[in-house]
Amino acid sequence: MNDGGLKRRGGRPARDEAPLIREKILAAATDLFLSRGFGATSIEAVAARAKIGKRTFYHRFRDKPALFRAVIERLLQRWLPQFDAAFEAPGQLATILARSARRMLTMALEPEALALRRLLLTEAERFPELVEIVAGEGAAKAIERIAALLADATRAGEVQVSDPLFAATQFQEMILSVPMRRAMGFGKPLTEAELDAWAERSVALFLHGCGGSPTAR
Repeated sequence: MNDGGLKRRGGRPARDEAPLIREKILAAATDLFLSRGFGATSIEAVAARAKIGKRTFYHRFRDKPALFRAVIERLLQRWLPQFDAAFEAPGQLATILARSARRMLTMALEPEALALRRLLLTEAERFPELVEIVAGEGAAKAIERIAALLADATRAGEVQVSDPLFAATQFQEMILSVPMRRAMGFGKPLTEAELDAWAERSVALFLHGCGGSPTAR
C-alpha cells in the first residue's frame, strides 16, 4: 500500500508533508468512527481510507484510543472557538449566557456532533474510556468556562451561586438536553426560531433560580 504520493524516493515523507499525512489520517478516522463506530473501525481500515501504510500510521499514533483522542481534539479545535467567542464580547451576564447558550446549541446540533453522541451511546459500555476522552476534552472545558463566569458574577453581586461548577453543569443540561434528544429522533427537531426561544427562556429561568436578572440587553 502506498502513501498517496506523499513519500519521497527513500520512502520517508518530506518534513513539510508530515502534517498533511496526519490530517489525512484524522479525516479518514473521523469519517469511519462516526459512521461505523469505534469497535467496528480498525486501524487497517483507517490506513486504507487515508492511503497510507500501517507503519506510517504507527509513526504518528500509538493505538486506536490515541487516534480517537486526536479525532476529538481536532473536532474541538473547530467547535470550541465558536463557544469561546460568546464570552469575548462585552455584555451583562444574561447577554453572555444567552450567547453561550445559542453557540452551544449550534455546536451540539451539528451532524458530526450528533454522530459522535450516537457513537458514545452505542459504545460507552464496551469502551468507557471514550466517554472520558470526550468529557475531559470538551464538555468539562465548556462547563469550567461558564462556572468561571458565574463565580465572577457572584463576586460582583449579580447572582447568588454557592457552587458555580454545579450551576454551570445544570445550565448546560438545561440548554442541551431536550434539543439534542429531539435532533436524535426522539420527537420533532426544533426549528431555528424555536431554538432561539428555547435558549432565551432557559437563560431567564436559570438566572431566576440564581437570584439574578433574566433581562438580556
